[in-house]
Amino acid sequence: MTEKEEKILSERRFYKAEQEVGFADQQGGTLQTEHPAYQLAFRDTDFLLRDELRPVRLQLELLKTEMLLEEAQIGSTLVFYGSARIPSPEKCEALLAAAQTDEDRAVAEKLAEKSKYYTEARRLAHLASQCAVVEKGMRQFVVCSGGGPGIMEAANRGASEVGAESLGLNIVLPHEQAPNPYVTPRLSFQFHYFALRKMHFLLRARSVAVFPGGFGTLDELLELLTLIQTGKMRRIPVLLYGREFWNRIVNFEALAEEGTINRRDLDLFRWCETAEDGWQVIREFYDLDCG
Repeated sequence: MTEKEEKILSERRFYKAEQEVGFADQQGGTLQTEHPAYQLAFRDTDFLLRDELRPVRLQLELLKTEMLLEEAQIGSTLVFYGSARIPSPEKCEALLAAAQTDEDRAVAEKLAEKSKYYTEARRLAHLASQCAVVEKGMRQFVVCSGGGPGIMEAANRGASEVGAESLGLNIVLPHEQAPNPYVTPRLSFQFHYFALRKMHFLLRARSVAVFPGGFGTLDELLELLTLIQTGKMRRIPVLLYGREFWNRIVNFEALAEEGTINRRDLDLFRWCETAEDGWQVIREFYDLDCG
């Protein structure tokens, strides 16, 4: 700091962390400086990965995504949930050809039938992204997915095809889970904790489109409905795609008949089949005049 800078009241009086790192790197190598104990705590990965530091890691996963989304002026999102296994229409033939047994073939045919939802998810992302709503300088209804293949890919792909940015919230899994190529690189995030990932799905969500899926999709759907049902979260449009599929998987009517939910809880979601169905629900809910 120069003598002139020292007289400026708004100038920092302490070095930034990255400057301190530079000073530390200049220190000569000794038995003491080379020992892990001497590392700056925030550079010591082994230390940060200790069980006792779990609260710090939770905070970091919350803060990193939050801060970068704020900097990217993402005000709200349209979240897409759905199976990673549903193929795009152009991949159905290869999926069917790869089936080696009758059982494999039956499953492949079921998944191929659901490729129509890939198309609808892609189209819904088109519609939301083309609308390009901006409120108080922040972008609204930015497409957000889990960042993987299937329905997630369809959502990011739909946004990308109209030149819009989109989010991908990936999770570290024992098997490979790479971001699909349509996620905007600066909005591609990776999580260790499912809980923090699920939190970020809903913190900015102004609507959620739920397509046919497995355990993960069921978990996300039921948690979302529970949050709205219990008043922990304000109501937003929940678009449930594939009435025939969902009524086979979850007997919502039976829950109401048994009294374990209130019949009006069945109004927490809206049945949809096409992208236009879902976008119309969103437009009416928020009085949007675009698209």
